Amino acid sequence: MGSDPIPDPIDKASSSDNQDEAQTPDKFDQGVPVTTAIATLEKDASTQSDGSLKRSNPHDADDGGEWQVVSRASKKLKKVPKPGKNYPTIAFSPNARLQSKINISQMRDLVTYIFADGAGPQWIGITHRPAFRKIVAIMIPGIEEAMFKHDVDFDTYNNADKEENAVAASPDDYYPRPLKRERLPEALQPFADMFTHLWPVKTPGDDRHGKMHSPMAAFLTTPTPKEKNGTKKGIKPAHEPSGWKNERARITELLCTVDDLTDNGYLVHPAMLEGAAKDQFVLPEGWVITHVNSLEESQVPEDEIEKGSITEGRNVLALDCEMCMTGENEFSLTRISIVDWFGNVVLDELVKPDKPIIDYVTQFSGITEEMLAPVTTTLHDIQQKLLELLTPRTVLIGHSLESDTKALRISHPFIIDTSIIYPHPRGPPLKSSLKWLAQKYLSKEIQKGGANGHDSIEDSKTCLDLVKQKCEKGKAWGTSDSQGENLFRRLARAGTAYKAQGGTAGGAEVGKTSAAVDWGDPSKGAGAGATHQLGCKNDEDVTNNVIRAVQGDPDGLEIRGGGVDFVWARMRELEALQGWWNRNRVDNTNSDGGPPRDSEAIPSDKSELEQALVRLTERLTRIYDALPPCTAFMLYSGSGDPREMSRLQKVQAQWRKEYNTPGKNWNDLSVKWTDVEDQALKEAARKARSGIGFISVK
Repeated sequence: MGSDPIPDPIDKASSSDNQDEAQTPDKFDQGVPVTTAIATLEKDASTQSDGSLKRSNPHDADDGGEWQVVSRASKKLKKVPKPGKNYPTIAFSPNARLQSKINISQMRDLVTYIFADGAGPQWIGITHRPAFRKIVAIMIPGIEEAMFKHDVDFDTYNNADKEENAVAASPDDYYPRPLKRERLPEALQPFADMFTHLWPVKTPGDDRHGKMHSPMAAFLTTPTPKEKNGTKKGIKPAHEPSGWKNERARITELLCTVDDLTDNGYLVHPAMLEGAAKDQFVLPEGWVITHVNSLEESQVPEDEIEKGSITEGRNVLALDCEMCMTGENEFSLTRISIVDWFGNVVLDELVKPDKPIIDYVTQFSGITEEMLAPVTTTLHDIQQKLLELLTPRTVLIGHSLESDTKALRISHPFIIDTSIIYPHPRGPPLKSSLKWLAQKYLSKEIQKGGANGHDSIEDSKTCLDLVKQKCEKGKAWGTSDSQGENLFRRLARAGTAYKAQGGTAGGAEVGKTSAAVDWGDPSKGAGAGATHQLGCKNDEDVTNNVIRAVQGDPDGLEIRGGGVDFVWARMRELEALQGWWNRNRVDNTNSDGGPPRDSEAIPSDKSELEQALVRLTERLTRIYDALPPCTAFMLYSGSGDPREMSRLQKVQAQWRKEYNTPGKNWNDLSVKWTDVEDQALKEAARKARSGIGFISVK
């Protein structure tokens, strides 16, 4: 493998005559344990709290402290097993054949197999599953395989040519690499004390479009159980996954952000801009902006908001426009329809373009020459009506509304776009059609006019219904999170306790407790499904809260004694330092939003990156040392370096924006997008999807 990127991989089956597939967990018999022997195991066991081992139901928090005595045999099985004797292991066989890199979903499936109703993995062996006490999984964006090269130079790591830091590829680059302390850089040597192997891990994505999907969602979302009623052709209606809980959202929670508007080609209203961006704003010729001086003007006093109202006192309007062609790749407004929150028609007018129509595109617009013949209303007339209609308290709803606002040549700061809040299953830049969304989520057929085209009032009402449904069910509805079951909820619903864990012989579904530990407020994302959400301001907080979640609170008031069964956490300081975290790049100064500086005593002759790795390793070691015996410990990066992919995606978005601007010629475009850039994006996405992971048993 090239220039010794990492200690040579384990003996690969591809060079052996053994053609057996990876052994199943039940048949696994001669593996290399992916675990570290703990010499002081029995000592640790003697000091371990029995809180998490004695309870028969981890969710039974209201039993007044009365515990049920199961049996003498059960009590005997609750003892922590000795290494080598009924001790749980997660192991990889040197004779196993892997056909590809493992992916994040497979790491997640280890959790559901050990603790719930998941299927057994085929790529790794697990022994004595009932003996596992806890699972701790930590996502660490920013950590890369190249950092584990023996001769890595952290001083020049981020300045060096990408090929210099690259790990040599081979047909077997998806096999785990053994970790040996003497072959690791000093900052990362403690990894060899916790883990025996480094696993290449693939992030989900779309090679065809050069995209990477969310690694966080991939780990924290489990597939919806398959129905056994046969397959049906066509669009399957959306349904609530197991464990789904409606969490009503106010209308303002669905508003587009500045990034949403920019990424989707909107002209951003100056009220949403700050600093230099606001000072440099220039209104294009022929455009108008609504009379909103600041975002604060939209606020409605609480005493004016009806109790339980999801509209928060806002005036909600749904809009749809129809256009005809007035030039090559140029469309002009010919009809505008607006309905209010109750579906009442507020405005429905035909508009005469100021340029001759060359194609009425009746099959889509529903507009004919006869319909427009007597019309005298102009775009300017419509703009003036909209300026009166759209106030600072008005929320405008539509589907791919950037097309409508361009046709209207108007900018408004408070937008809800159904193509954004109901993202395409394969992610942006793809968008679901309104017709598809109506069938999927409303079980409704629209746009059946055939040769007569669309009905803009019908489309407006459809957008309104989609937003209402989203408000009732919650922000996660209609996203990838709703296409599966939240991992925390899956464990709470189907978590299994075996006899060794206080359950019954063969296992009983009693549910598993969990904690989500993350920067900010974990309750706003997938962490909402966890038993406990622990917000953090830095990685030191993450470390302390993981230990707290594992061990429980001394008084047991919030996290009961013995801690929770499953902990998921994310550390972000390395991600920010590496520049993987948007707008939080840390370049020798503590920029706003970036991680705080750590004042721990680290030799000043070490680079900033190496110091960060020393701190990271020290924190992981503290967590590892605090884990009780028989705990599965998992780390994963989530992805590889996404910066080049992000850069090219921005270039592509800028090209699309300019290319789709009416009147823009190819030679006038500030950026080009050819097959060269397209292939470069696909390669950058491939590298971004190459992450790493570590698996161990304490």
